Amino acid sequence: MTRPLIAVLDYGIGNLRSAQKSLERMGADARLTADTGLIADAAGVVLPGVGAFGPCMAALRDTGLDEQARAAAVDGRPFLGICIGLQLLYEGSEEAPGVAGLGILPGTVQLLPGNVKRPQMQWNRLEVRSPSPLLEGLDGAWVYFVHSFAAPMADNVTATCDYGGPVAAVVGDGNVWATQFHPEKSARPGLRLLENFVNQARAAAVGA
Repeated sequence: MTRPLIAVLDYGIGNLRSAQKSLERMGADARLTADTGLIADAAGVVLPGVGAFGPCMAALRDTGLDEQARAAAVDGRPFLGICIGLQLLYEGSEEAPGVAGLGILPGTVQLLPGNVKRPQMQWNRLEVRSPSPLLEGLDGAWVYFVHSFAAPMADNVTATCDYGGPVAAVVGDGNVWATQFHPEKSARPGLRLLENFVNQARAAAVGA
C-alpha cells in the first residue's frame, strides 16, 4: 500500500511533531516542513496548532505558510486543520480582535458560550451531524478537547460535542476538514480519524 506524502505545516508553534508521528503511524509519509516545493507536491496538507489565535496567525504569516495553507485548501487536495489550526481557517477570532485569519471558512471564532468552565479540557463525545469520509466510524466516539473558543455553529459543522449546548467539534467544506479536538491525543478514535484522512490523501494521490 502506498504511503501518501502529507505535509504538516511547520510554523514553529507547539508540538507539531506529535501530529506528524501519528500520521506516520497511520500509513502516511508525513513530513514536518516549511518547504514550498514539498508542500506543493504533497497529496494532503495538515495545519496543526496549539496556543492562542493571534500568535499562531502571526507565526503562520512570518513563515509565509499562510499563503501555502490557502493554496492547498483551494486546489482540491485533502486539507486538515487541528485545534487552533481549525480556528485559523476562519476570518477572525474574538480571542484576537483585529487579527485576520486565513478566511478559508466564513465567520468568526467565538468564546465558548454560557457559564461553562473555560477551557474545556476533557474527553467528550462526538455527535456526527453530516456523514463524511473523515468521520467514518466515529459517531459517538470519545475524543480529547482543550479549548476556550470554538467555530460558529453553521451548516459546515459536521460533528458537535455537548458542552453547555452543542459546540462545533468538526467542520467540513469540500476537501477542507478541521477538528477542534486533538486527534493525536484521542487514543484509538483519534487515530481512526487520521487514518481516514490518510486514506483520502492516498486516493487523491492515485487519482492525480
